[in-house]
Amino acid sequence: MDKQSAILSVNNLNISFGDFKAVNNISFQLEKGKTLAIVGESGSGKSLTALSLMGLLPKGADVKGELTFNDKEQTYSLINSSDKVWQQLRGKAMGMVFQEPMSSLNPVMKIGKQLAEVITTHQKINKEAAKQKAIEWLGKVQLPNPEKIYDRYPHQLSGGQKQRVMIAMAMCNNPALLIADEPTTALDVTVQQEVIALMKQLQEEHHTAMIFITHDLALASNIADEVMVMYKGEVVEYGLANDVLLQPKHVYTKALLACKPNAANKGKRLPVINDFIEGKPVSNDVYHQQSAGNAILKVKGLRVWFTENKDWLGRPVDYFKAVDDVSFELKKGEVLGLVGESGCGKSTISKSLMGLLPVNEGQIIFNGEDLAKLSHKEWTRIRRQIQLIFQDPYASLNPRMTIGDALIEPMRTHAIVPAGELKKEAQRLLDLVHLPSDSMKRYPHQFSGGQRQRIGIARALALRPQLLICDESVSALDVSVQAQILNLLKELQQEFGFTYLFISHDLNVVHYMSDRVMVMQAGQIVESGEATKVLQQPHNDYTKRLIEAMP
Repeated sequence: MDKQSAILSVNNLNISFGDFKAVNNISFQLEKGKTLAIVGESGSGKSLTALSLMGLLPKGADVKGELTFNDKEQTYSLINSSDKVWQQLRGKAMGMVFQEPMSSLNPVMKIGKQLAEVITTHQKINKEAAKQKAIEWLGKVQLPNPEKIYDRYPHQLSGGQKQRVMIAMAMCNNPALLIADEPTTALDVTVQQEVIALMKQLQEEHHTAMIFITHDLALASNIADEVMVMYKGEVVEYGLANDVLLQPKHVYTKALLACKPNAANKGKRLPVINDFIEGKPVSNDVYHQQSAGNAILKVKGLRVWFTENKDWLGRPVDYFKAVDDVSFELKKGEVLGLVGESGCGKSTISKSLMGLLPVNEGQIIFNGEDLAKLSHKEWTRIRRQIQLIFQDPYASLNPRMTIGDALIEPMRTHAIVPAGELKKEAQRLLDLVHLPSDSMKRYPHQFSGGQRQRIGIARALALRPQLLICDESVSALDVSVQAQILNLLKELQQEFGFTYLFISHDLNVVHYMSDRVMVMQAGQIVESGEATKVLQQPHNDYTKRLIEAMP
């Protein structure tokens, strides 16, 4: 491809922070209407490459090379562009969808207003027309009741719903270039399929060029014309999608393909990148099936409702039934998987089990105690025994607290180890989740998304709980780190006999991890049973639809 026909041309891009070279001498071109998938692990330089194209690199980044963007007969050199040029380009000619929607949305501003603002900034239309266009876009990204969503705040939406709002924001001005940084990470498979179809449709309508950053090779094969594989800041493989994914040449690409959980490796240790890079024989370790003990948790007739509308006196008149008459048991040492689409009530269940949401009806019996009746003071004791690994690690970590302090604080509060051993114990936890020892002194913003998720897991383990609730805890991780975390969760289970409630939208991951699976739709359990049986011989139409949508 010659540079003239390319909408974007990147030549010898280098990004460094002091002596650390984060991106080393990369080059690629992108034509109008084509999609390039950039694939690699957390910290490989994928997101920094994308941020450099949007002029959004953090202060202190030293950028060298040539970045040329051709839009409507005009050519821009992106490295030295002024703020004025960036205001013209960002949001109109170039759109970006970020990985963590919660940190990209304004928490005190209604969703619709944020979207309408993006539209009025770049389109000469009045407020009423912008509102209609915003509602139309909320419908286009398959959000239910777009008029109602327009008036909601970010915290009232599920992770997947927030990500769809971000996609609407990036697409609403029909940009020439769309950069999507892990845009479907928080989405369940059916919505992921719809969003990919939507992006492809937009591409065909407006000849949009797209850079799609992902850790999911199956997804890359569904959407991309070309694939560029990055490892430690360098391009190790670059070519047509089918060539790279069906006949990979580089050992790293082969490793990425092998790390993904599938039916064949259930019960076995997943291979990890280093096994391949270092030429080690791939481990065939088998995880022994835990003999499940007595029920540690019994949920009976659980109902959690949210008020949708109130009358003029402030009394509730309309409810949203997030969890509607759900019952299940979880045995000691067992992994129970919970799958379903965003907004089906999975996270609501996890929060109600933690006492973070009030229960309208039903019982949650944990070790013989009904948690629905506990006082605030009694919850402190229980929370040590039930820990939650959150979906969005950045939102759950205090940005002003070092990682060492974040691990030490709960251990000190609950007197887990003597005061003199707190640092040593924090260090042991970091080792357990494969993080370097200097992590103790660093802050959350200094870690990649995958590393932050491991910090979340270390913090949950700090209190030595009996029950771990993993709420989409590997959804933001690339396949190789995901393999490490899944192996880690399995090893911890073997060593300490942990019990897991494992919530995810990734059916491959749920099948790999779980002994039993429950499928949830619109607040109710529609199918449950032994993991392999449910996911390979489903009875329910909804379960069948989820399985068909997997990339």
